[in-house]
Amino acid sequence: MQPLAYRMRPQNLDEVVGQKDLVGPGKIIRRMVNAKLLSSMILYGPPGTGKTSIASAIAGSTKYAFRKLNAATDSKKALEQVVAESKMSGTVILMLDEIHRLTKPKQDYLLPHLESGQIILIGATTENPYIAINPAIRSRTQIFEVKPLSEDDIKTALLRALKDEKRGLGSFDVSLDDDALTHLSQATHGDLRSALNALELAVKSTPAEKDTGKIHITLSIAEECVQHKSLVHDKNGDAHYDVVSAFQKSIRGSDTDAALHYLGRMCDADDLPSITRRLLVIAYEDIGLANPQAAARTVQAVEAAEKVGFPEARIPLSVAVIDLCLSPKSNSALKAIDKAMEDIHKGNYGEVPDWLRDPHYEGAKKLGRGIGYKYPHDYTHDWVKQQYLPNKIKNQHYYLPKENGRYERALAEQYYKLEKAKGRSLKDQ
Repeated sequence: MQPLAYRMRPQNLDEVVGQKDLVGPGKIIRRMVNAKLLSSMILYGPPGTGKTSIASAIAGSTKYAFRKLNAATDSKKALEQVVAESKMSGTVILMLDEIHRLTKPKQDYLLPHLESGQIILIGATTENPYIAINPAIRSRTQIFEVKPLSEDDIKTALLRALKDEKRGLGSFDVSLDDDALTHLSQATHGDLRSALNALELAVKSTPAEKDTGKIHITLSIAEECVQHKSLVHDKNGDAHYDVVSAFQKSIRGSDTDAALHYLGRMCDADDLPSITRRLLVIAYEDIGLANPQAAARTVQAVEAAEKVGFPEARIPLSVAVIDLCLSPKSNSALKAIDKAMEDIHKGNYGEVPDWLRDPHYEGAKKLGRGIGYKYPHDYTHDWVKQQYLPNKIKNQHYYLPKENGRYERALAEQYYKLEKAKGRSLKDQ
């Protein structure tokens, strides 16, 4: 027998749960269906959020033939069969799962049929289509983002499945506790497929009570049937980059609780390489010279996490995150090197001064290489006034101290002292 999630798949747009910004009254997909002006589209979002449901609902609402293929596993011959069907019986809606994995030969075969209108393509993907999908396909489709379902959306779908006698579990006499319903709708993190399958397992694996004949689903039964549903975190997907981005921005913004939340999501996905790489970047990019000791401690925490692995790795990682969140922040080192490289990329640089050039080869002195160089260690305090930058940019400043922490304040004091001794004016650049 087919799973409950498959049986409860919407047969028209009115049965679609959630996604009201796409299929609600007056919204784009409903307008397309009502006007009978369907065009090819790509639906992207996490698993279990309704991409296939929307496609089957569109087919049900329009009465077009509906076929479902997988871009990764189905052959070009399968595509040819769908095209042949469209030529014989009219327009076919083709639901193409994992469309980001469509090969070029399959794409080249499909494109003319999309343009003729024989095939209405509804591609589904968990990947960001603006990154993962070939521009040739992307330019011939409209792109719609499918959002995770809310807790109320999932509750609505679960209760509907319990009442539906034809496709759902309505033939069973089920008593579902409120806290069990809440758990099923919360623990699956917006994935309706997982919630429906967990409900079906709970109902069919729980014996009916002898005195009432009811199947009583309690919180503990719901917890056993859901087990653990990890948050969506494909290491190569859109969700991964969103979480990593939020992680760094939370530390940069000194929000300890938010940073720990995003750390927890990456720990839950066992994504140690992403966590450690990002922590090292953050330590030097966002904290930098305001607290270099925190950067050193982060390196130690990363080494410890890599040695012990999960689950214990979460402990040194948490220490590092809290340390970085509560440290003073400075991106002065990042801005300094970027400004220097910007000059280089623009061609705003000159020749290395002759007295700094390498004198260790025959004929160097004849060319004036190294002549006049002053060796700082021969002078008081191991410093002597001398020009190091090329003449073209001799008055350029790249490092502009922020003075956000004690260490960088000390660096700033020394920097300003040296620049004054050189006779170089410091001004905002």
